[in-house]
Parts: sequence; structure tokens; C-alpha cells
Amino acid sequence: MLQLSDADFQRLVTFMRDRYGINLSQKRLLINSRLSAALQAKGYTDFTKFVDELLSGKDAAQVEFILNKLTTNYTYFMREKEHFTFFNEVILPDLIKRNERKKMLSIWSAGCSTGEEPYTISMCIKDFLGPQAGRWDTRVLATDISPRVLSEAADPSYEMPTDIPPEWQRRYFRKKTDGSGLYTVTPEIRRNVIFRVFNLMDPIRFRIKFDVIFCRNVMIYFDQATKDALVQRFYHATNPGGYFLIGHSENISKNSPYRMLRPATFRKE
Repeated sequence: MLQLSDADFQRLVTFMRDRYGINLSQKRLLINSRLSAALQAKGYTDFTKFVDELLSGKDAAQVEFILNKLTTNYTYFMREKEHFTFFNEVILPDLIKRNERKKMLSIWSAGCSTGEEPYTISMCIKDFLGPQAGRWDTRVLATDISPRVLSEAADPSYEMPTDIPPEWQRRYFRKKTDGSGLYTVTPEIRRNVIFRVFNLMDPIRFRIKFDVIFCRNVMIYFDQATKDALVQRFYHATNPGGYFLIGHSENISKNSPYRMLRPATFRKE
């Protein structure tokens, strides 16, 4: 097993914090355990050469490799179901009423991983609007730092989720024809989600502001200063009266510019 030196550990911590906001300062054992065998399999005899190559920025595959190893792309349909209940019962009725004239909803799933969250959002919208859905622009922007997980999300293969209504299983999922026994989502739902690579540490310069931003179970990797700065960027990217949702296990500063409606759910006045 390769051993991570103090110097290489500090270089990795600094790189991940400065480039992606990810705080690994207390994760030395995790870094060592997750990278050691994989680096040996790639032919490395120590961490130093790998870190040198990573920091040189010459090989994008090295960045993709370390992001996939040191972050967890764990997600599922209807995760934290209370959010989607609130989305259906409070947020959507409010937004549909306020946007009736332009018939457009702007929603961002930030840190979307393999797509379950933005597809769930899209299913909620389609179900809520019913026959009127075709008259609205409800496309969901879904972003992540990992091109690999976005590729999986854009051409998804899922086990049939059990936590969604049976009617949704019938309407929004189709069994794949490759013999895998897995399912994909219908073209209607896939077309409603736009996947893009985006680093949350970058300035937010999309052409529109958002009615709702989902950024759930992403900021667990960030220190408080990084979270505070990101929340400020989200706030400026949110329409007046728009909503911001974070994971139930997460928190933001009490001096956040958003007004808290309930735990993990906020609004911009």
C-alpha cells in the first residue's frame, strides 16, 4: 500500500480546496485508502509523481480520476421526499401562478450526479401541469463537476425506483432493450433536462436567473467560508421570490441572505 507523505497530503488538500472547494483537511486516511490501490494499478510507485502530474494540469483524466475517487456520487429518486412534497404543494403552485404569462420555469439542479434529482424534478413538474405541460418551458439545468457521471445521467440506466408512485413507474420509465434488466427514463423526461459540466467554485454567469436552485448534499464537502461564498453566489443567481433547497443534514449561516421557510428550504424575498 502506498503511503501519503505530509507534503503530498498538503498539496492534495490545497489543490482540491482551491480548485473545487472540497475540504479534505481531515480526510488523510480516506485519501490514502481510496487512492493507494488504484494508483498502484496504474503503475505508480508513490503518490509524489501522481500529485506532480495532477498539479501540472496537463491531463484532464487525472482530475476526473481524483474527483471520482474522493467524492461520493450517491443519489436516488425522491431523495429527501419531504422536499418534493413541499415542491409540489407550495413551490410549484406559487411559481405557476407568478409565471402564468411567460409560461417558463427556471430550475437548477446543482451537483446533479447521475441524474436522479433533475429527473425527479421534471416528473414532478410534468405531473403537476398535466395536459398544460406542453405549453410551458420547464427545462431543468443539471450540472456537476464530473463529465463521467453526467455521461451516465444523459444516457441513464437505473433499477426501477420503488419510492415513486406506481403511475410514474408506468408513465416515465421504459425497460432497456440491452438485456440488462435496467430501466431508462422516457424521452419526454430526458428532453426536459439539460446536462452541463460546471464547477460551483466558478462565477455563476448563466443567461437567466433561477426560480428554484436545488443544491442538496453537496456543501457537506465545503468549509464554512466556502459555503457562505457559494450561498451568496446562489442568492444573486436566484429570482426575487425564488427558492433554495439544501440537504437535510446541511446548514448555512444564520446571516444568510435567504429567509428560511423550514429546515433546509429557503426563499429570496
